[in-house]
Amino acid sequence: MTAIIVLGYFGIGLNIMVLGGLAIALGEVVDDAIIDTENIFRRLRENRLLENPRPAHLVVFDASMEVRSSVVYATIIVAMVFMPLLTLSGVAGKLFAPLGYAYISAILASLAVALTLTPALCYLLFARAKLESEDPPLIRLIKRGYERLLRKIEGHYRTTVTLALVIISLGIGILPLFKSQFIPNLHEGHYILHMTAVPGTSEQESLRIGERVAQAVSAIKGVKSVSQWVGRAQNGADTFGTHYSEFEVEIGSLSGEEQNRILHQIRETLAGDGDRSFPGVNFAINTFLTERIEETISGFTAAMVVNIHGQDLDALDRDAHAVAEILGSISGVSDVQVQSPPGTPKLSIRLRPERLALWGMQPLDVLENIQAAFEGVQAAQVYQGNRVISVNVMFTRAARDDLREIGDLPLKNPDGKIVRLRELADIDQENGRSKILHAGAKRIQTVTCNVVNRDIESFAREMKKRVATEVRFSPGNYPTFTGEAEAQAKSREDLVVHSLLAGVGIFLMLYIAFGRLRNLLLTFANLPFALIGGVLAAMFTGGWISLGSLVGFVTLFGITLRNSIMLVSHYQHLVDEEHMVWSLETAIRGASERLPSILMTALVTALGLLPLAAGSGQPGREIEGPMATIIVGGLVTSTILNLLILPTIMLHFGRFEKRTQE
Repeated sequence: MTAIIVLGYFGIGLNIMVLGGLAIALGEVVDDAIIDTENIFRRLRENRLLENPRPAHLVVFDASMEVRSSVVYATIIVAMVFMPLLTLSGVAGKLFAPLGYAYISAILASLAVALTLTPALCYLLFARAKLESEDPPLIRLIKRGYERLLRKIEGHYRTTVTLALVIISLGIGILPLFKSQFIPNLHEGHYILHMTAVPGTSEQESLRIGERVAQAVSAIKGVKSVSQWVGRAQNGADTFGTHYSEFEVEIGSLSGEEQNRILHQIRETLAGDGDRSFPGVNFAINTFLTERIEETISGFTAAMVVNIHGQDLDALDRDAHAVAEILGSISGVSDVQVQSPPGTPKLSIRLRPERLALWGMQPLDVLENIQAAFEGVQAAQVYQGNRVISVNVMFTRAARDDLREIGDLPLKNPDGKIVRLRELADIDQENGRSKILHAGAKRIQTVTCNVVNRDIESFAREMKKRVATEVRFSPGNYPTFTGEAEAQAKSREDLVVHSLLAGVGIFLMLYIAFGRLRNLLLTFANLPFALIGGVLAAMFTGGWISLGSLVGFVTLFGITLRNSIMLVSHYQHLVDEEHMVWSLETAIRGASERLPSILMTALVTALGLLPLAAGSGQPGREIEGPMATIIVGGLVTSTILNLLILPTIMLHFGRFEKRTQE
């Protein structure tokens, strides 16, 4: 609740990413209380067994202070891990910054509760309660088996550590094999299908083709309805002509797998051969939110965008078609389109000055007559009550549509003679342009495409390489690339750089906490353990790495560091406060005493994220699902290896000596 109040103060609403952040933080929020409560409960139970028990409030105070520093350091370190999410820019920042705010607010609020309310409640509930002299039967059974297993591992520690290193190497080696994507496919139950015919295609022809398209798409199992609109509204902001259409394809609330099947079938249908083909027509299809994200990134509703800059429109067209041919030959490409193709029919009327002078006519008079014939001119006004209605005069629609008759337009010269327009002007039908794109004070021609079932980064690398080597751009023309691949690379760079800066801060915090560089470095050994589980989880869920997956890895490293800190700090406590010598028995005792809290914190966090991870890829969970899957998978391996391998590593390579109190 405190976290929600903080988010409200900063003006962050309860969107899906905030709820996801609170879900991830749920385990951490409970962790602080679990660690404090478990230690207080154990110390009170041990105190009851003494011949001269200490006062309960002193036991509670000392037990709480025992884990106080490690809890504070661990919480601050986890918060620092999430700080890079707040610095992401663009679409990535809009998506994941609310998650970071929610998580940091929640764990800081839980820290305040753990430092104040938890010890007080433990005193009230446990001080006079009847406490068992031993652990619960299940915990005793787990501890006995755990201690035996640690002794066996210690007997073969070289083999165990070598095997762990091999597994870590395999996990890291698998990473380059994964396919990357910026944002996973969003399953909205609705698709927008774009159809672009040859510029100049009439409204009637677009509707005729659209009817065939609608019939073909409607025949696909799962499609509920298909509706088409052509061109643009009279005062619309878009620059679409009648050659452009959009179809609203409604499929309803279906599973992610079913929606992927329908999308694949729609693409196959539109690319059909023979009677099912649509020659001269280009298609592109995607969901509404995906298109808005792509449009925010590049200005176009496509994953990859190549902008060719220059001044000569004809040269830009040639270069754009060369780029489009190369894109069409690359594996994994779909929906290749040139955004402003030439070819729009245009009627050109060029007045001949010598003919105008011969007939004694002015150019403005001729142009006004042409405008009156084809656009209309106000001839009168009719009054109906308080309404004024203009009466415009123009040629009939049939006369305006017959471009061959425009040369017969009669014009009257000052002498009253009738002159036909073809006697005063050269009239030709030419190829014009439906639109001319500009950027940076230069004309551009844009080629767009989508990427299907392929790693977007490898596609971008191949595309850039082939465009650079196979296209000879006209003098003065040059390409620029944008889209999801560029946005992903920028977001990953921001995340890595800021994570490294946060890592420096974490390193300093751990050095302050442990005081020994050797122990500090060994604490980071748990990070590769977490990486293995995240890699395996990603591999078993399709082998895709999205931006959410990268955020999941960063989050996972912060969470797993917490357990390492709790174990290493407890080892130091046994040496400092309980005067134990660092040995195998000390390592086993420390790990055994931390076993319940580490298991419970990992279990609570995993259970909190399991609903998101289990539904990864389903509607509403496409972004957070991969992130939760990575965290759950990494928690499993990091917890197992943290409990089994880390004590042996610390025993042989760590140094714990009693620190003098100044």
